Amino acid sequence: MSHRILILGATGKLGTHVARLALAAGHQVTALVRTPGKLAADLQGRVAVHQADLGRVASSALTDAIRGHDVLINTAGFVTDGDAFVQLIDRIVLAAENLPDGQRPVCWFLAGAGLLALDAKGRRGLDLPRVRSTYWPHAKNHERLMRSKLDWRLLCPGPMADAPPVGVDRLRISQENLPVQLPGLMARLPDWLALVLFAKRIPEMIVPYADAAALMLRHLTPQGHFSRQRIGLALPAGMRGNKSQWAAQATQKSNPSQDHN
Repeated sequence: MSHRILILGATGKLGTHVARLALAAGHQVTALVRTPGKLAADLQGRVAVHQADLGRVASSALTDAIRGHDVLINTAGFVTDGDAFVQLIDRIVLAAENLPDGQRPVCWFLAGAGLLALDAKGRRGLDLPRVRSTYWPHAKNHERLMRSKLDWRLLCPGPMADAPPVGVDRLRISQENLPVQLPGLMARLPDWLALVLFAKRIPEMIVPYADAAALMLRHLTPQGHFSRQRIGLALPAGMRGNKSQWAAQATQKSNPSQDHN
Protein backbone atom coordinates (compact mmCIF):
# COMPACT_ATOMS: atom_id res chain seq x y z
CA MET A 1 0.00 0.00 0.00
CA SER A 2 1.35 3.39 -0.99
CA HIS A 3 1.51 6.15 1.64
CA ARG A 4 2.11 9.88 1.46
CA ILE A 5 5.14 10.30 3.70
CA LEU A 6 6.64 13.53 5.06
CA ILE A 7 10.24 13.21 6.24
CA LEU A 8 11.77 15.79 8.58
CA GLY A 9 15.56 15.70 8.57
CA ALA A 10 15.81 14.12 5.12
CA THR A 11 19.32 15.49 4.53
CA GLY A 12 20.75 13.44 7.41
CA LYS A 13 22.00 9.88 7.07
CA LEU A 14 18.97 8.18 8.57
CA GLY A 15 16.55 10.49 6.77
CA THR A 16 18.30 9.78 3.48
CA HIS A 17 17.94 6.03 4.02
CA VAL A 18 14.26 6.46 4.89
CA ALA A 19 13.65 8.48 1.72
CA ARG A 20 15.44 5.99 -0.53
CA LEU A 21 13.65 2.98 0.89
CA ALA A 22 10.29 4.76 0.85
CA LEU A 23 10.70 5.60 -2.84
CA ALA A 24 11.77 2.05 -3.63
CA ALA A 25 8.59 0.81 -1.92
CA GLY A 26 6.43 3.06 -4.08
CA HIS A 27 5.52 5.66 -1.46
CA GLN A 28 5.00 9.34 -2.27
CA VAL A 29 7.73 11.21 -0.39
CA THR A 30 7.97 14.84 0.65
CA ALA A 31 11.12 16.14 2.34
CA LEU A 32 10.87 19.17 4.61
CA VAL A 33 14.37 20.65 4.55
CA ARG A 34 16.04 23.96 5.28
CA THR A 35 18.48 23.63 2.34
CA PRO A 36 17.10 21.59 -0.59
CA GLY A 37 20.54 21.51 -2.22
CA LYS A 38 21.78 19.30 0.62
CA LEU A 39 19.46 16.46 -0.37
CA ALA A 40 21.35 13.44 -1.69
CA ALA A 41 21.84 13.69 -5.44
CA ASP A 42 19.82 10.55 -6.12
CA LEU A 43 16.81 12.01 -4.25
CA GLN A 44 16.71 15.38 -6.00
CA GLY A 45 13.89 15.49 -8.49
CA ARG A 46 12.36 12.30 -7.05
CA VAL A 47 10.90 13.69 -3.84
CA ALA A 48 8.64 16.68 -3.34
CA VAL A 49 10.41 19.41 -1.39
CA HIS A 50 8.96 21.72 1.26
CA GLN A 51 11.56 24.29 2.26
CA ALA A 52 11.42 25.39 5.91
CA ASP A 53 13.62 25.76 8.95
CA LEU A 54 12.23 23.53 11.71
CA GLY A 55 13.86 25.73 14.31
CA ARG A 56 12.01 28.82 13.14
CA VAL A 57 8.88 27.76 11.27
CA ALA A 58 5.59 28.81 12.84
CA SER A 59 3.45 26.04 14.26
CA SER A 60 0.61 26.89 11.88
CA ALA A 61 2.92 26.69 8.86
CA LEU A 62 4.27 23.35 10.04
CA THR A 63 0.72 22.10 10.47
CA ASP A 64 0.02 23.10 6.87
CA ALA A 65 3.12 21.19 5.73
CA ILE A 66 2.01 18.05 7.58
CA ARG A 67 -1.58 18.23 6.33
CA GLY A 68 -2.39 15.71 3.61
CA HIS A 69 0.27 13.18 4.62
CA ASP A 70 -0.50 9.72 5.96
CA VAL A 71 2.84 9.39 7.73
CA LEU A 72 5.29 11.76 9.42
CA ILE A 73 8.81 10.48 10.06
CA ASN A 74 11.03 12.77 12.11
CA THR A 75 14.77 12.15 11.97
CA ALA A 76 15.72 15.75 12.82
CA GLY A 77 17.26 17.01 16.04
CA PHE A 78 20.25 16.42 18.27
CA VAL A 79 19.81 15.14 21.82
CA THR A 80 22.97 17.06 22.74
CA ASP A 81 21.09 20.29 22.04
CA GLY A 82 19.21 19.76 25.30
CA ASP A 83 16.28 22.15 25.71
CA ALA A 84 16.38 23.09 22.03
CA PHE A 85 15.80 19.44 21.10
CA VAL A 86 12.89 19.20 23.55
CA GLN A 87 11.38 22.36 22.08
CA LEU A 88 11.80 21.02 18.56
CA ILE A 89 9.90 17.81 19.30
CA ASP A 90 7.20 19.77 21.14
CA ARG A 91 6.80 22.03 18.09
CA ILE A 92 6.42 19.05 15.74
CA VAL A 93 3.97 17.25 18.04
CA LEU A 94 1.89 20.39 18.50
CA ALA A 95 1.77 20.98 14.75
CA ALA A 96 0.45 17.46 14.16
CA GLU A 97 -2.00 17.77 17.06
CA ASN A 98 -3.45 20.90 15.49
CA LEU A 99 -4.86 18.82 12.65
CA PRO A 100 -8.45 17.57 13.08
CA ASP A 101 -9.13 13.98 14.12
CA GLY A 102 -8.83 11.75 11.11
CA GLN A 103 -6.23 13.96 9.44
CA ARG A 104 -3.35 13.32 11.84
CA PRO A 105 -0.62 11.12 10.39
CA VAL A 106 1.02 8.08 11.87
CA CYS A 107 4.19 9.53 13.45
CA TRP A 108 7.64 8.03 13.92
CA PHE A 109 10.07 9.80 16.25
CA LEU A 110 13.59 8.94 17.42
CA ALA A 111 15.04 8.50 20.87
CA GLY A 112 17.73 6.03 21.91
CA ALA A 113 18.37 2.74 23.68
CA GLY A 114 18.83 4.59 26.95
CA LEU A 115 15.09 5.29 27.05
CA LEU A 116 14.19 1.58 27.20
CA ALA A 117 13.57 -0.28 30.46
CA LEU A 118 16.51 -2.27 31.82
CA ASP A 119 14.71 -4.19 34.54
CA ALA A 120 11.35 -5.10 36.04
CA LYS A 121 11.23 -1.81 37.96
CA GLY A 122 11.33 0.17 34.72
CA ARG A 123 14.75 1.70 35.38
CA ARG A 124 16.17 3.05 32.13
CA GLY A 125 19.67 3.58 30.86
CA LEU A 126 19.17 7.34 31.01
CA ASP A 127 18.32 7.03 34.71
CA LEU A 128 21.92 5.94 35.31
CA PRO A 129 24.84 8.26 36.14
CA ARG A 130 26.77 9.69 33.16
CA VAL A 131 23.98 8.69 30.78
CA ARG A 132 21.39 10.97 32.39
CA SER A 133 23.42 14.14 31.93
CA THR A 134 23.36 13.89 28.13
CA TYR A 135 20.28 11.88 27.23
CA TRP A 136 17.64 13.35 29.55
CA PRO A 137 15.85 15.09 26.60
CA HIS A 138 14.69 11.69 25.37
CA ALA A 139 12.68 11.25 28.58
CA LYS A 140 11.11 14.69 28.18
CA ASN A 141 10.17 13.94 24.58
CA HIS A 142 8.67 10.59 25.55
CA GLU A 143 6.58 12.30 28.22
CA ARG A 144 5.37 14.79 25.61
CA LEU A 145 4.32 12.01 23.27
CA MET A 146 2.54 10.18 26.09
CA ARG A 147 0.47 13.34 26.73
CA SER A 148 -0.47 13.66 23.09
CA LYS A 149 -3.29 11.94 21.22
CA LEU A 150 -1.07 11.15 18.24
CA ASP A 151 -0.62 7.66 16.85
CA TRP A 152 3.14 7.67 17.43
CA ARG A 153 5.97 5.16 17.54
CA LEU A 154 9.33 5.96 19.15
CA LEU A 155 12.36 4.20 17.69
CA CYS A 156 15.05 3.66 20.33
CA PRO A 157 18.18 2.28 18.63
CA GLY A 158 21.70 2.17 19.91
CA PRO A 159 24.36 3.95 17.84
CA MET A 160 23.68 3.70 14.11
CA ALA A 161 26.34 3.08 11.50
CA ASP A 162 26.89 3.12 7.76
CA ALA A 163 27.05 -0.61 7.24
CA PRO A 164 25.35 -3.16 4.98
CA PRO A 165 21.84 -3.98 6.22
CA VAL A 166 21.44 -7.09 8.31
CA GLY A 167 17.75 -7.41 7.46
CA VAL A 168 14.80 -6.48 9.66
CA ASP A 169 13.68 -10.09 9.99
CA ARG A 170 17.01 -10.99 11.61
CA LEU A 171 17.04 -8.15 14.14
CA ARG A 172 15.97 -8.54 17.74
CA ILE A 173 13.06 -6.13 18.16
CA SER A 174 11.52 -5.19 21.49
CA GLN A 175 8.70 -3.05 22.83
CA GLU A 176 9.34 -0.86 25.89
CA ASN A 177 12.29 -2.98 27.09
CA LEU A 178 15.91 -3.28 26.01
CA PRO A 179 16.19 -5.80 23.13
CA VAL A 180 19.25 -7.55 24.60
CA GLN A 181 19.37 -9.97 27.50
CA LEU A 182 20.43 -8.67 30.91
CA PRO A 183 20.79 -10.58 34.20
CA GLY A 184 17.54 -11.40 35.98
CA LEU A 185 18.85 -9.71 39.12
CA MET A 186 19.27 -6.40 37.28
CA ALA A 187 16.60 -4.68 39.40
CA ARG A 188 18.64 -5.35 42.57
CA LEU A 189 21.91 -3.96 41.25
CA PRO A 190 23.16 -0.48 42.18
CA ASP A 191 23.21 2.13 39.44
CA TRP A 192 26.96 1.99 38.92
CA LEU A 193 26.93 -1.75 38.24
CA ALA A 194 23.80 -1.52 36.09
CA LEU A 195 25.67 1.10 34.04
CA VAL A 196 28.57 -1.30 33.46
CA LEU A 197 26.26 -4.07 32.26
CA PHE A 198 24.28 -1.67 30.06
CA ALA A 199 27.47 -0.33 28.45
CA LYS A 200 28.68 -3.84 27.69
CA ARG A 201 25.51 -4.51 25.67
CA ILE A 202 25.81 -1.38 23.51
CA PRO A 203 27.84 -3.08 20.73
CA GLU A 204 24.93 -5.49 20.21
CA MET A 205 22.74 -2.49 19.45
CA ILE A 206 24.98 -0.78 16.88
CA VAL A 207 22.61 -1.16 13.94
CA PRO A 208 22.83 -0.09 10.28
CA TYR A 209 20.89 3.02 9.28
CA ALA A 210 19.22 1.01 6.53
CA ASP A 211 17.75 -1.48 9.01
CA ALA A 212 16.41 1.28 11.26
CA ALA A 213 14.80 2.95 8.25
CA ALA A 214 13.32 -0.34 7.02
CA LEU A 215 11.80 -1.08 10.41
CA MET A 216 9.97 2.26 10.50
CA LEU A 217 8.65 1.85 6.96
CA ARG A 218 7.38 -1.62 7.74
CA HIS A 219 5.07 -0.25 10.45
CA LEU A 220 2.92 2.53 9.01
CA THR A 221 -0.56 1.15 9.66
CA PRO A 222 -2.70 3.40 11.89
CA GLN A 223 -3.15 1.95 15.38
CA GLY A 224 -0.76 -0.83 14.39
CA HIS A 225 1.27 -3.22 16.51
CA PHE A 226 3.83 -0.60 17.57
CA SER A 227 1.35 2.23 18.19
CA ARG A 228 2.39 4.46 21.13
CA GLN A 229 5.31 2.18 21.99
CA ARG A 230 9.05 2.56 22.53
CA ILE A 231 10.75 0.24 20.06
CA GLY A 232 14.22 -1.21 20.58
CA LEU A 233 16.34 -3.09 18.08
CA ALA A 234 19.55 -5.07 18.26
CA LEU A 235 21.68 -7.20 16.01
CA PRO A 236 21.11 -10.97 15.88
CA ALA A 237 22.32 -12.82 18.98
CA GLY A 238 26.08 -13.26 18.89
CA MET A 239 26.66 -10.33 16.52
CA ARG A 240 28.26 -7.07 17.60
CA GLY A 241 28.56 -3.81 15.72
CA ASN A 242 31.83 -2.15 14.79
CA LYS A 243 32.70 0.02 17.79
CA SER A 244 35.61 1.78 16.08
CA GLN A 245 33.35 2.71 13.17
CA TRP A 246 30.74 4.09 15.55
CA ALA A 247 33.35 5.98 17.56
CA ALA A 248 34.61 7.69 14.39
CA GLN A 249 31.07 8.64 13.39
CA ALA A 250 30.18 9.88 16.85
CA THR A 251 32.83 12.60 16.56
CA GLN A 252 31.03 14.07 13.54
CA LYS A 253 27.74 15.92 13.95
CA SER A 254 26.87 15.37 10.32
CA ASN A 255 23.42 13.82 10.74
CA PRO A 256 20.49 14.04 13.17
CA SER A 257 20.53 10.48 14.37
CA GLN A 258 24.05 10.02 15.73
CA ASP A 259 23.11 11.47 19.09
CA HIS A 260 19.89 9.50 19.52
CA ASN A 261 21.35 6.91 21.91
